[in-house]
Amino acid sequence: MLNSIYLRYFQNRMKNIEHFMRHPFDIQEQWFHKLLQAGRQTIYGQKYGFENITDLESFGNNVPVVEYHDFYPYIQRVKNGEKNVLWNTPIRLFSKSSGTTSERSKFIPVSNESLHTCHFKAGRDTYSLYCNAYPDSQIFRGYALGMGGHLSKDLSNNMYVGDLSALLMKELPYFAQRKRKPPLNIALMDEWESKIEKLAETTISSDITHILGVPSWTLLLLKRILEKTQQPNIRSVWQNLEVFFHGGVSFEPYHKEYDRVISSDIRYFQTYNASEGYFAIQDRPDAKDMLLLLDHGIFYEFMPMAEVGKEHPKLLSLNEIELNVNYGLVITTNGGLWRYLVGDTIAFTSKEPFRIRITGRTRYFINAVGEEIILDNVENALQEVLSQCDAIVEEYTGGPVYAEHDRKARHEWIFEFDKAPDDIQNFTEMFDLALQKANSDYAAKRYQNMILDLPIIHIAPPGTFYEWMRQRGKLGGQHKVPRLANDRTHLDSILKM
Repeated sequence: MLNSIYLRYFQNRMKNIEHFMRHPFDIQEQWFHKLLQAGRQTIYGQKYGFENITDLESFGNNVPVVEYHDFYPYIQRVKNGEKNVLWNTPIRLFSKSSGTTSERSKFIPVSNESLHTCHFKAGRDTYSLYCNAYPDSQIFRGYALGMGGHLSKDLSNNMYVGDLSALLMKELPYFAQRKRKPPLNIALMDEWESKIEKLAETTISSDITHILGVPSWTLLLLKRILEKTQQPNIRSVWQNLEVFFHGGVSFEPYHKEYDRVISSDIRYFQTYNASEGYFAIQDRPDAKDMLLLLDHGIFYEFMPMAEVGKEHPKLLSLNEIELNVNYGLVITTNGGLWRYLVGDTIAFTSKEPFRIRITGRTRYFINAVGEEIILDNVENALQEVLSQCDAIVEEYTGGPVYAEHDRKARHEWIFEFDKAPDDIQNFTEMFDLALQKANSDYAAKRYQNMILDLPIIHIAPPGTFYEWMRQRGKLGGQHKVPRLANDRTHLDSILKM
């Protein structure tokens, strides 16, 4: 009975989603003016003349495109308790992100408006899109499992700082808290290894019907549960488990391992939820792309890759984008972010409605000799090779070996396998060929080994990446293993282990 009530509720919400799908440009224009109106009352808005901005052209001329380091002095003022700096209502929540484009943690302000109009609304829309795609769903008969992150309170300013998942769990209304596991005192534990144990102990006997989380850390929990229960797969522990809502990192490297650990008949549903905002949700069964959320307190602009790094980059609006072209995502939000370069790169897969896929990071690439390998190239190549080799990757990272004296440049990779390929030399050659297929610039540089040599691939012992992340204080939450870098910082650090 309760399941059918929830199903009807979320299916009825589809009319709101269909509205912005039918009227994307009108909805985005409305948000542009709403955000601008609110920003005129802020210190940031006064500095950049928001009162004189009437259209997108004047917005682009007046307001700079910024990254976190540009924004940090303003965010620090907000954290110190100063009012009306970036947004015109009080900020009491900060989402602490690991900062995958740098070693420094980022503190993203979460206003009450962005909490409700963006994150919570998009959370409801996730259920709506899933229930619309799977009208036979039974997920509301049991509980949602969310791992959560750490949360701390700044007593001097009465502010909370923590992983986005922790903030959302803390702020969930009572009726939603009743439908999730584990209890908050465990979900928000700080010490990660003890937390995994408590999570396993307290959820094994629960009727878990769906899981929400980052693939890498969720997999650790599921494997620990299998160790404790001695069951062949997670579906033997939670018979009614139906779907894993995942986000944060690409799922493809983990797909085969999840099929093994849970069972191959589990459903997967992709989300694009970051500290800065909830941007997109899968809206069709087994789709590889996601519906861009246009009515959730965010105004979008898109940076062509040729503009990345320029002092005054030219951005495109939604009606100017092209399909299958990489863009840096730039957002203006009701959390007080103004023309903020998120750091992710996306490509549009359709315009009616607007759907996207994540292709990488603006700083996640290898470019030793002009080959411009991006994360999307690597994920596609890996997917092809792993299926042929019947291998399963746990974690990996890659970077350049620069030319020196009579040594040619090449790429170097560290892979930690859950199931290693039988022949690593064969795997190396197949991976190299798949990368050439995915990236013509790389293929040109690899031609007859003239510029780039065959990559070097190391196999790391089990637990290497976990220990590396632990030593860096980056276990759990939204912390991610950096997949690519155009320097050797991560590679050399892991190789020393």
